[in-house]
Amino acid sequence: MFHPAALIAAAILFAPPAVAGQSDPTASVRLTFETGAQTGAVMVALYDQATYAEGAPIRSARIDVAAGEASVAFDGLADADYAVKAFHDVNGNGRMDTNPFGLPIEPFAFSNNAVGNMGPADWDRARLPVSGQTVQTINIR
Repeated sequence: MFHPAALIAAAILFAPPAVAGQSDPTASVRLTFETGAQTGAVMVALYDQATYAEGAPIRSARIDVAAGEASVAFDGLADADYAVKAFHDVNGNGRMDTNPFGLPIEPFAFSNNAVGNMGPADWDRARLPVSGQTVQTINIR
């Protein structure tokens, strides 16, 4: 059975800190998250097309919602398409909580506010073209 919560949570928690092999990247993406609760943290993972389905994210971040944070910026990116997977760790336990069937019980979201069907949103829906400075607001509820 597919467990989207485990896939998203593991990828975010074990992401490498930087994009390797780029020469003089200058693009950036700034993400602002609107949450339904002001507790815990939002865990964010940024992917390129090659890693979105099953690979490790190229960047990751933790946004401390309980401390009033709502956004993150990923700088030093190449102009390309990226996608975001995120979840709101409402109780601050460092993981995405699931029900006995492996389905998430904490809010999660994808770039473009894309919606998945029995799993993460597919690349075409979540794809975010990044060129120069790109800004997006994601509703995570």
